[in-house]
Amino acid sequence: MKALGVSGSDRAGGNTEILVKRALEGLSAEDIETDFLSLAECPIHQHISPSGSAKADADDPSVLEGVVERFRQADGILIGSPVYFSSATPQTMALLNHVGYLSRRTDQFLRYKVGAAIAVGRRAGQNFTIAQINYWFLLSEMIIPGSTYWNMAFGRGKGEVLDDTEGIETIDNLAKNMAWLMKKLAD
Repeated sequence: MKALGVSGSDRAGGNTEILVKRALEGLSAEDIETDFLSLAECPIHQHISPSGSAKADADDPSVLEGVVERFRQADGILIGSPVYFSSATPQTMALLNHVGYLSRRTDQFLRYKVGAAIAVGRRAGQNFTIAQINYWFLLSEMIIPGSTYWNMAFGRGKGEVLDDTEGIETIDNLAKNMAWLMKKLAD
């Protein structure tokens, strides 16, 4: 089994990356292979064509093909985003819209995978960001595990999320629940 963790932040090494990597470490401890993708290092943009349709684009077009393959290979997908204006980052949604559209237009490769969202905010907006990503999981026919609270933590400066004890406990529990669900679905 394999889990893909995506940090939708444009800040490498920031709070979102810290939490996504922490969850991946928890999954790895449960004998699940992990893969990490940082959108800070793999910029993806959304463009609106003259006809009005939206499509994802990358500085290097082959990047999107490789990213889609990573989604295909994963049994579990963990999406983390900081809160930008009370929602997930534009690059996070550009990626999810692109991957979701391809899944629906092809072989429904997201169906029955496990999906979990993580949000990081300075003060508020995490619930909407989590809901936004969870709606994408649900529309993709994915299965969402729970945790002891919402999968979020508070922090602004790099590393501040580590001071949010309840947030860290919630992410650790999310990783355990995600691993349990992935194993149950594999049986």
